[in-house]
Amino acid sequence: MVGPLLGWGLAWLLLAQQGLWQAVFSALFPNTRSPFFERETLLNLALQHLALTAGAGMMVVLVGLPLAIWVTRPVGAAFRPLLENIVAVGQTFPPVAVLVLALPFFGFGSTGALLALFLYGLLPVVRNSLEAFTSLPADVLEAAQGIGHTHFQRLWRVELPLALPVILAGIRTSLVLILATATLAPLVGGGGLGVPIMAGLAVSNLAYVLQGALAVALLAVLLDWTLGRLEQALTPWRTSEV
Repeated sequence: MVGPLLGWGLAWLLLAQQGLWQAVFSALFPNTRSPFFERETLLNLALQHLALTAGAGMMVVLVGLPLAIWVTRPVGAAFRPLLENIVAVGQTFPPVAVLVLALPFFGFGSTGALLALFLYGLLPVVRNSLEAFTSLPADVLEAAQGIGHTHFQRLWRVELPLALPVILAGIRTSLVLILATATLAPLVGGGGLGVPIMAGLAVSNLAYVLQGALAVALLAVLLDWTLGRLEQALTPWRTSEV
């Protein structure tokens, strides 16, 4: 994991270079009155953006994975269609609409944004987890039961290790999706790298929009690469290209 750590360190160093960004955007947009967003530093906005992503991602994993495990057990099997429908609706429902609906209840701030991002990121984790647990080899499960494993022991020692690659792939997809969608958080005062994008759209300033978009793209590439390396480290028996 040395590579991802080095990559994130270089990203922080780059985002902290306000003077460099200002010089580049001044050169790219010489006719723009204010070519660089100076209300907040890119580094602070990036930290806000990652905090939103991490918060929503943690909620997705803590809720989505247990629910997927529960509905793949006999006690919760009857609720599987309901869960699949709810998470599908959660992603098809526009995040902007969720933000607007959450505004009267939570007001301006990160809470409404976290709720919208949570609903939007739930589907990949639940879908992949369901697929992982339902496609496990029946003979392996029978063997685990035959040697005296309890239901919990079979889940922890057999099912989770076998299902882990598919589950991690779902978490990876969800987190990258959440990070990209978090650009809408400023609509309810959530902060993040969507702030210069929204400000640029409001005043037709392409420089602001490009500044935020480039920073989000950098974080998305780094996050996807880091999660891919983590996936390889946690499942060394699985050979796959990341």
